[in-house]
Amino acid sequence: MLRHSTRRVFVGWLLPACGVCLSLAGDGDGLHVRLASERIRVAVPQLRFIAGKPLERLRNGAPVPFAFQLAISTDHWASVLDRDIERFVLSYDLWEERFSIAKMGHPRRSVSHLTARAAETWCVDELSVAPGRIADEQSFWVRLEVRAENPAEQAQLERQESVSLTRLIEIFSRRARGEQARWVAEAGPLRLADLRKTGTGVRP
Repeated sequence: MLRHSTRRVFVGWLLPACGVCLSLAGDGDGLHVRLASERIRVAVPQLRFIAGKPLERLRNGAPVPFAFQLAISTDHWASVLDRDIERFVLSYDLWEERFSIAKMGHPRRSVSHLTARAAETWCVDELSVAPGRIADEQSFWVRLEVRAENPAEQAQLERQESVSLTRLIEIFSRRARGEQARWVAEAGPLRLADLRKTGTGVRP
């Protein structure tokens, strides 16, 4: 599904041949892109990844890791100019009905006592990419992808002392398996000149 706007911003949902791909956008909402301190950041008001099977696992007392990737491209994904990949492990307190998050990158960060909505927002806010050599008038695209790790994948990664960037890129390069939940949103073509003018960013 592609959603176009007068600002030439679209949101697309990439449907894998297997796995479960969930919609991030409702009517009039999608991937909001902004430029802050020369970093590209996004917001997704309708993102609900704490749902379905991952939420069921959390409510059963199991921690659930999610892998996030924010990427930019100037050739519509023939190549990736820059990417930020992070791994977050979520847990759920049954008594307080609140979520905790451990960010597994360097440096590690953690936060607790969050509602589901606040937890989803916190993870996205931790991501940013550099526009690098993109000229102000040059077109580029932004993509956010979220994957909930399945138990087998989680166990494999937990046996490793550290998870390298290459290993995380491999997670996103392969197709989702079975009931693995996956969310993808894309915006573009965008221009830095437009982001600088709007101040608060561009949204559908």
